[in-house]
Amino acid sequence: MPDDRELDILLGTLDVLVLRALSWGSMHGYAVARWIHESSGQTFRIQDGALYTSLHRMEDRGWIESEWGHTDQGKRAKFYRLTTSGRRQLRQETSDWERYAEGVARVFAARPRPA
Repeated sequence: MPDDRELDILLGTLDVLVLRALSWGSMHGYAVARWIHESSGQTFRIQDGALYTSLHRMEDRGWIESEWGHTDQGKRAKFYRLTTSGRRQLRQETSDWERYAEGVARVFAARPRPA
């Protein structure tokens, strides 16, 4: 039976998920959170405080830029997009995450050695 509980995001993972969302194009914060929720098969729900802390941190680091615009519903919102530095960071973090996941998978697949 599948487990449909939402999971907490591991420390250090939110930034790379946000970078990945923005790799598809400019988005406002709510759209970023919705994209992550939908793309994860409803596994992750991003809390507003964590999302905006992440967005501001990445903007300070030069990985993303923002500008004010309007949503499809005509509401004013800040839209975020990747910078060249952000695309480079996404590539690096994706590589690191893949290595990490492979290592965890190897540990779970390991069999005890005979004594």
